[in-house]
Amino acid sequence: MKKILITGGAGFIGSHVVRRMVNNYPQYEIVNLDALTYAGNLANLADLEDKSNYRFVKMDITNAVDINQLFKTEDFDAVIHLAAESHVDRSITNPLAFVMTNVIGTVNLLNAAREYWKDNYVAKRFYHVSTDEVYGALGETGMFTESTAYDPHSPYSASKASSDHFVRAYHDTYGLDVVISNCSNNYGSHHFPEKLIPLAINNIKNNRAVPVYGKGENVRDWLWVEDHARAIDVIFHQAKSGETYNIGGHNEWKNIDLIHLLCRIMDRKLGREAGESAKLITFVTDRAGHDLRYAIDSTKLQKELGWVPSLQFEEGLEKTVDWYLDNEEWLNNVTSGHYQAYYANQYKGR
Repeated sequence: MKKILITGGAGFIGSHVVRRMVNNYPQYEIVNLDALTYAGNLANLADLEDKSNYRFVKMDITNAVDINQLFKTEDFDAVIHLAAESHVDRSITNPLAFVMTNVIGTVNLLNAAREYWKDNYVAKRFYHVSTDEVYGALGETGMFTESTAYDPHSPYSASKASSDHFVRAYHDTYGLDVVISNCSNNYGSHHFPEKLIPLAINNIKNNRAVPVYGKGENVRDWLWVEDHARAIDVIFHQAKSGETYNIGGHNEWKNIDLIHLLCRIMDRKLGREAGESAKLITFVTDRAGHDLRYAIDSTKLQKELGWVPSLQFEEGLEKTVDWYLDNEEWLNNVTSGHYQAYYANQYKGR
């Protein structure tokens, strides 16, 4: 039996990875480590609570003493590292929190792996999940490849770029078996509603303004989260040590076009007149350092490991809307308390 530590497993992407690994590999023991900050929610994994090959550990990766003790007592065969602060707006408000979690937290995990795996590096694996934002921004043409130079523009992307460099350095310096993947924007169920799609769904449902930065001209490549989890599965099991793979949906949308599509879907789902939800669109002051366009070239992943996206965006967005409308209790619980205070502060006067 393999024992795999998955960090950040109570978050959006992490919960989908945990679920896939627990259900698809009953011979593995999956240990989910999460600090349960605002975006970590064990309700995301309620269906796994009784699984014999799954257990949860509440721990903060910034605490090196606790991480070292965990590695000392548990004989992990691998780490899939997703724990991260990930919201760009929050990184602008509090950059140090992103340095602590995304940089120091990653190095704490690397140090523990180096110390407790040193007698058997070849049998262990450290998989670091990163973002396309480390590459900076694109013009109207071109795509990010695995060889694109790093050019981060926000405290969030700078912290993720730094963690990527540390992971590669531990491979080159100490011989640690590492793999890295950089993904485009994810969407799907269990997404904390401060990100564009779940925020818009929630606000449209409640007839609240839907904030869109600038003129909505920013372009993103959208990846269904379950396709991302499947890609992580494939890379974890098949990638060669030291390799990097870009994961994208080949699915570019301007923010404003995405929101209009979402408004049309919501009008239909909620029985509203066509165009009613679009009246909620509110343009707000653009984010500082807002990258114009991201686009991921997943050719390497497709050719070497055979992964391809499974859904067209319109179908995935329909599934996403259905999930949020069918899980109103989950959404209401998430959008109460601390999140509401943050939301009011983030968009005050806009």
